[in-house]
Amino acid sequence: MHPLRTNNDYSMAPKAQPKAGLPPGGIFVGLLLIAWLMLVMGQLAYAAADETPGPDAPPNASLNEQVIRIPGEEPPAVTLQVTILHPNGNGPFPLAIMNHGATGASMGHRGERYRLTNAAFYFLSRGYAVVLPMMRGFSTSGGEIYHFGCDLAATGTAYAKDIRAVIRYLGNDPRFDTRRVIVAGQSFGGWNTLAVGALRIPNVVGLVNFNGGIRSSDCKAGDASLVAAAGDLGARTKIPSIWFYGENDELFPVPVWRAMYDRYTRSGGHAELVDVGVVMKNSHNFLAYPEVLPLWTSRIDNFLAGIGMPYADVNPGDMPLPFPPATQFAAVTDVAAVPYLSDNGRVLYRKFLDLPFPRVFLITATGGAASVNGGFDPLGRALTACQRSGARCGVYAVDDHVVWKPFPTGPRERAYNVTAKADQTTTVDFSSRLNPDCSPKAFAKFRIVQPPTHGRVDIGQKDDFPKFPANSPFAVCNKNPVHGVAVTYTPAQGFTGEDVFIFAEDGATGPTTALKISLTVK
Repeated sequence: MHPLRTNNDYSMAPKAQPKAGLPPGGIFVGLLLIAWLMLVMGQLAYAAADETPGPDAPPNASLNEQVIRIPGEEPPAVTLQVTILHPNGNGPFPLAIMNHGATGASMGHRGERYRLTNAAFYFLSRGYAVVLPMMRGFSTSGGEIYHFGCDLAATGTAYAKDIRAVIRYLGNDPRFDTRRVIVAGQSFGGWNTLAVGALRIPNVVGLVNFNGGIRSSDCKAGDASLVAAAGDLGARTKIPSIWFYGENDELFPVPVWRAMYDRYTRSGGHAELVDVGVVMKNSHNFLAYPEVLPLWTSRIDNFLAGIGMPYADVNPGDMPLPFPPATQFAAVTDVAAVPYLSDNGRVLYRKFLDLPFPRVFLITATGGAASVNGGFDPLGRALTACQRSGARCGVYAVDDHVVWKPFPTGPRERAYNVTAKADQTTTVDFSSRLNPDCSPKAFAKFRIVQPPTHGRVDIGQKDDFPKFPANSPFAVCNKNPVHGVAVTYTPAQGFTGEDVFIFAEDGATGPTTALKISLTVK
């Protein structure tokens, strides 16, 4: 078996065959988000906090944020705190009303202003103006929280009338096209959104319900009341809606939201139901998680297209980057399986495993790594930091799963198939740098970045015959052994089958080449 390389300029030996590589929401305000960024390039640690957007930074877009007060509709007369966001320009923009949740709200705690949400950024990215009204009794809106006991349809309808007042008020603003209005909401806001549909407000053409429902402290028959009220609202609603719920919702379990949907549609309501599955510890908060973005954004795109509303992504950058899907490369806790990493990189990966979600871990083909967690766009921030280092970056893990796909083979990464004999040591690579008289000039610096699973790799100096091409000026050195550096593989006793390892060749200024060795032991 010939070693991979035996020459000064590291060109490939004739019998080495390269192997082609594989191609490569909820409310943010008030959440405790811990963000940490560290890059490890070989043995160099680099903190990039000054060059990378902070964890709570909104997208790189002009939000044109404005906070105004609008008179509510229901007596007693109050004014509502309303946040307006819209793309650059004068419009008129189609309008999306985004209604807030109420978790933890009470007479003594009115909550924070609803502002930074993945749902709002979704509509901005599609060219909509987004209006986020605070209901009476919340934040700095006037009045107190409504209570109608177990008449949950009446509760939703009372709040929906204030939403109607906001839509009517904005009809006088030339920036907004109130002939084309989408109403959306999460949790309590989703319930109020369904109630808006029952009011049959002119020009409201679609409803988006994220985990919609309501729990009232003065209603003991909460589940039955929700189901009955959903039937009441469905009977009075003629416009289409799309509903999103999850299987581990701590507020509204699967039997409850399925019964709500069944009663709503059997009563005449037109609705599409999307099950987002199990999301983290509580799918009620799935809007906040980047990994769920592709599911709900694509379904809303289809919904909007079906009702003749804009759905194309006209403002790229307004949304966080979605997390890639899981692969079967390795278990997320298997530190040894992470390719390319230096020892410092493995230390960083162990720390990554203790970080709270959302979290992202990136690697480079030459031993670098980046770890980021928390905030609006953790994947985007990680890629920005990694790319600013000048490295070739790939996503290895997000949250609790591995998403790694191997880098395509490139100029700084090479892959080889090697056949090795069972129970014997095979020289995989031999490198020498020689003077014209064939004496040693320098030694290559190698390090293992991913050890084999079924054997041992050793790196050390040895004498061996070089195999320079016949047209090389160093071909005369092939006649005698020379001093160089060898990489050898020894399979475990009795092992036959497939194995793989990766080693890196470090140049004078840092890592320069990574070599992936796929072995067939027989």
